[in-house]
Amino acid sequence: VAVGMWVMIAKIQFLNVSAAENAQNRPQLSLNQARETAFRNNWDLLAARSDVDIATAQKVISHEFPNPTLALSTMKVDADNHSSATVLGNSLWNRSYDTIAAVNQLFEIGGKRSARQAAALAGFEASRLRLLDAKRVLDLAVTRAYVQAVLADSNAAILRASAASLRKEAEIAETRHKAGDISTADRTQIEIVADRFELDATSAEANSKALRITLQTLIGNPNADGNFGFAEALESLAETRVPIVDPAHLPPRSDVLALEALRRKADADLRLQKAMRVPDPTFFVQYEREPPDKPNTVGFGVSIPIPLWNHNRGAISAAAANQKQSTVLADKARAQFASEVATSQVNYQDAYNRWKRYGSDIVPRSENFRSTISYAYQKGGASLLDLLSAERSDNDIRLAAAQAAADTAVSIASLKAAFSPADEKTTHENAK
Repeated sequence: VAVGMWVMIAKIQFLNVSAAENAQNRPQLSLNQARETAFRNNWDLLAARSDVDIATAQKVISHEFPNPTLALSTMKVDADNHSSATVLGNSLWNRSYDTIAAVNQLFEIGGKRSARQAAALAGFEASRLRLLDAKRVLDLAVTRAYVQAVLADSNAAILRASAASLRKEAEIAETRHKAGDISTADRTQIEIVADRFELDATSAEANSKALRITLQTLIGNPNADGNFGFAEALESLAETRVPIVDPAHLPPRSDVLALEALRRKADADLRLQKAMRVPDPTFFVQYEREPPDKPNTVGFGVSIPIPLWNHNRGAISAAAANQKQSTVLADKARAQFASEVATSQVNYQDAYNRWKRYGSDIVPRSENFRSTISYAYQKGGASLLDLLSAERSDNDIRLAAAQAAADTAVSIASLKAAFSPADEKTTHENAK
């Protein structure tokens, strides 16, 4: 049994060394590189760019005029060509056929054209702002995924370190066991706890690889394999500076401005539907040839629908409801904007204080206590229960400290995303 135990320990140590070597040889990915790659390749962001292209096309369409209509007709065609002959002759042009060529042109009146153009312009602006907001949300999502993967790596390293510490204790326990100071059960229990830490570390490494694959998929890698390392540690991510902002004078954010643009589009759509009650005239000019008397004549005319049955009430009601809904959504977005900023500030302060407290006070004291108990156990001044309790407590505290650092890094990203303004051009136009 003892031989089998030491063989297993040797295998685990070999795997640890191999894993460390592989980690060093893997390509390194920084957070900025991940964000830049996501901005280029993320599929949702590419789809949002296509929405802008569609809105641009709609803006072009709104400036186009209706095409004229050409109508050609020939009547009074007799099966006996000779009976259709005139004094001008019996050629196709001189027969007594009644041939009419007419051109019809529709003209929009009542403000339909200007309302349609205003709606298209507002729709384009909303799509452009949604693209900016999709980029803002993607930035936060990439940061979250990056930090969670780094945290999983950090947890695996902490668990490996705890297991290595207990392996050393097991070696000392073996010496004491040979000297008759401790029982076989004590030594075995230390090894069992170390094995458990090793298994937890292996699970954390598997979770880290799964999170790396998720991150690669998020940034648009079609062949995600999780085979890369991280160029930044949790501590450096948590130390990122946060801009100081005044919640009462925050610049407008892209999602708020996008909903404001949709509200303007709804206003223009309502004006358009009301203008649709005004009939649009169609003017026409025609040329008619009917030999022999006055064979060539020109005519002018106009046609207009009579709004007798349809007054477009249904479409107007739908546009009014959409306008009301867009107004409510814009008000809701402004309220959520202020709420997210306030909540993000609270979360950041809590996470930052926890992280600093762990780093400056709790973690050093825990390490000192663990070292003291370990030394006392080696000298026979502490029990096995005290040793294992100190090891577990120190392991849990270091894991909690890593979690606090990750929470701080995520809260920094959330705070930046909460008050991230739209681009300067949009902010300037909105102010005007």
